Amino acid sequence: MEEDAGKLVHADVSGLGDGSGVDLNRACTPLLEIVSEPDIRTADEAIAYLKKLHQIVVYLGITDGNMEEGSFRCDANVSVMPVGSTTFGTRAEIKNVNSFKFVKQAIEYEIERQIELIEEGGRVVQETRLFDPNSGATRSMRGKEEAHDYRYFPDPDLVPLVISNDWIEEVELTLPELPDPKRKRYQEELGLTAYDAEVLTASRELAEYFEACLTAGAQPKGAANWVMGEVTRGLNDAGLAITGCPVAPQQLADLLALIDKGVISGKIAKTVFDEMWQSGKAPAAIVEEKGLVQVSDTGEIEKIIDEIMAANMGQVEEYRGGKEKVFGFFVGQVMRASKGKANPAVVNELLVKKLKG
Repeated sequence: MEEDAGKLVHADVSGLGDGSGVDLNRACTPLLEIVSEPDIRTADEAIAYLKKLHQIVVYLGITDGNMEEGSFRCDANVSVMPVGSTTFGTRAEIKNVNSFKFVKQAIEYEIERQIELIEEGGRVVQETRLFDPNSGATRSMRGKEEAHDYRYFPDPDLVPLVISNDWIEEVELTLPELPDPKRKRYQEELGLTAYDAEVLTASRELAEYFEACLTAGAQPKGAANWVMGEVTRGLNDAGLAITGCPVAPQQLADLLALIDKGVISGKIAKTVFDEMWQSGKAPAAIVEEKGLVQVSDTGEIEKIIDEIMAANMGQVEEYRGGKEKVFGFFVGQVMRASKGKANPAVVNELLVKKLKG
């Protein structure tokens, strides 16, 4: 646990030209530093580790994880050693990298830099380096001191902090469900696929929206499909986060209930959803206002089918001659004639009977 300090800005600062400035905007901001063991072998492994760590701390609510604003940063220590060696090489620390993309680039560049340096007979020095995203290269910032060079000394105003096992256990009971166990539960208890569970648990807010739909009565698979489909599409188009979604979980659950009851078809539901997104109205109200109730009356649907068959006898003969792909043509014609209101299941059942004669 630390506090953020001021930082030097070596750039054109307030007209200083080549001078340096001191940025104290984040001074005294609390920091939690997490240090891994030196067992990461590639840049891809490092990114996987960082993304998992990022997901966990955001789920815990201890940070918003915004890397551009400095809420989550990475100091990458990189060293290389000959194949078969058991002794780690001299490391260089790449300081304060603020995106996953840049971390990957910085590590890959530094690995190549150190290998090339050693192969040319040079020696890697222990130092702190900066990553320049414009050039994709690291550059030396300062020599890296050993621990004794930091001249640590006790602060008399800081009392010892003793954390008991009882307190640790108490805190564990208050932790939210983390991504991995949540993903497992979605598959085992809700019957979702691994892909669905992965997408829905990508963020805590998305998972909470999905679960709120279930609490409101939606079925897991239907809710998952709509959250990953129409909801996500709408958010992306509008540039919104799930917390700003205009369609509340209860509204989405009500819409899915209309589909399950056969009141509207899945196709009509998308039209209703778009109206919900724009107006905020309840799905049932939109269906009633626009006359979108699904037609399941066999007599009405049969009449439409008879008219379409009479107008397309050539295709009827093709179907009866074994060209079954023509069936899709008739389904499309019926749905078009009914303006999408005909119950697809009833349409398919009646078409089969009538086309086979």
